[in-house]
Amino acid sequence: MPVPSEAVHELREYGSAVFEGIRLSDADRRLLADGRLDARLRLRELAGGKLEVTAYQYVGAVRLDGCEIRVRPKYLGTELDVLRMLDLAWGAARDPLPTAQEFRGGAPNLRDLVCLMVVEHGERLLRHGVRRDYLTVEDDLRVVRGRLLPDRQLVRHLGRLDRLACRFEEHDADIPDNRLCAAALALAARTARAPGVRARARRAAAEFAAHAPTAPGDVRALLSGLAFHRHNEHYRPAHGWARLLLLGGGLDGLFASGALAARAFLVDMNRLFEDFVTRLVEWGAAGSGLLVTSQSRHRKVLYDERAGRSHGEVRPDLLVTGRREGEPFRLPVDVKYKLYDTRKLSPEDLYQAFLYAQTLGRGLGGDPPVRVLLHPGDGSARGARVAVRRLDGPVTARVRAVPVDLAAVLAEQAGPGPSRAADRLFSQLLG
Repeated sequence: MPVPSEAVHELREYGSAVFEGIRLSDADRRLLADGRLDARLRLRELAGGKLEVTAYQYVGAVRLDGCEIRVRPKYLGTELDVLRMLDLAWGAARDPLPTAQEFRGGAPNLRDLVCLMVVEHGERLLRHGVRRDYLTVEDDLRVVRGRLLPDRQLVRHLGRLDRLACRFEEHDADIPDNRLCAAALALAARTARAPGVRARARRAAAEFAAHAPTAPGDVRALLSGLAFHRHNEHYRPAHGWARLLLLGGGLDGLFASGALAARAFLVDMNRLFEDFVTRLVEWGAAGSGLLVTSQSRHRKVLYDERAGRSHGEVRPDLLVTGRREGEPFRLPVDVKYKLYDTRKLSPEDLYQAFLYAQTLGRGLGGDPPVRVLLHPGDGSARGARVAVRRLDGPVTARVRAVPVDLAAVLAEQAGPGPSRAADRLFSQLLG
């Protein structure tokens, strides 16, 4: 059952608040005692029907028996912007996204938006016909089909000719591709808050269950075994939204099973920001002749001289390489979802940045190497510039912070004309 609107309490990410008039049920207390939620959203019951809530970099909602706690994004206007970020981070805006006008009961929460995307893609697959594939089946039949299994026949039906143990191929829709969609639609039907989304999810879930009645089991195991090819490539967006919903908004599978998966939907904005910015930089680099590599590993930078082997690896978030003005060029880039529009760069981030600049960076014309730090910020914010100098004065490396105005980028991407946001960001990155 949906939680009444008056029982919804909101705060911004990285914020904290004390809400009154909340009495947790025994089920709520058992859920919180598990401890897995604490790293994402810390809830502490106080005396007098109060609940202390501390939010981190996760946005979404947690549903309790007594209320719903909703964490809204700090750098974005609404949860619809988070949905746009998710869609763009996965490659491009594949489909028209929902609008607030589609939800008559007020502003939608992030879970309902993802539920709606699960339903949209599930209905599309049903309209075009769900995929079927050949499955290996073992069964006892009256006539031989496929291959007779002598061992099983001797053990189970010795001397009988009316029961024959066979192994054969069955062309069926009860395959992992459809089981994943069926499971996500069933979850949307149980947990969607908006009545319209819930009704559509129930209809689609019933149709999919008829095609794929087998439960998916461990969602993480099912996802790890899926592979896309020409026969199921059209399932990719449906699987993306289903994965997000079934894992409770988490990309690491923390909520992949148990009651917490149905109650908590929290998206890691740190991870999403990194994926989103990576996609923008890749788009901006297209046609520039420069290569953008994500999470490249370098084991020759840190070296244990006594042992004569690598001491570890360095792995920049992004590494831009190629030739500029006829010279070799390398630019390591760090992506941080931190509040650097309102405070100084932390010493830890600076130390890492200077290490990467010195070891991986390569400037032009003998200029000191540079490491760029991309972070969310207001469009009017000026990025920090920090240099490291030797005691005798010369600059040996620089760190440039470049703010990314998420709201402006998303508004431009959603506009009617072509967006130049990725090109501008890449130009700022190059300096």
